[in-house]
Amino acid sequence: MHLAYPAVLSALLFCTGLYGVLARRNAILVLMSVELMLNAVNLNLVAFDVWLSRAAEEALHSGQALTLFTIAIAAAEIGIGLAIVLAVHRNRGTSDIDKLRDTAEGHEPDGPDTDTPATGTAAEKAEATA
Repeated sequence: MHLAYPAVLSALLFCTGLYGVLARRNAILVLMSVELMLNAVNLNLVAFDVWLSRAAEEALHSGQALTLFTIAIAAAEIGIGLAIVLAVHRNRGTSDIDKLRDTAEGHEPDGPDTDTPATGTAAEKAEATA
């Protein structure tokens, strides 16, 4: 089997995952897209390990061992990520990344974005002096 087939499949999987990370707003779908990208990397590791082990006399299979570590780290990442998403969903009522970003920066989620300065304190001072 040629190396091009798994490499092309891996590139397609990685691009699909990258599109999911950049385009999706739901945190769970973003985590699934990150997992898709990690699986594309795992496919590349195994494919290049098999290809290099045919060329070398010794079969170390270091790519496959690294893939096992990557799978273990990905499982831990998805577990912690889902726990964080569930905790945020319980506290804020949404898992929409754009809304969570707006509340983290201190913007009003439903209010308009205006760049005019607040004059409430100046008006209160004027009434107090009058």
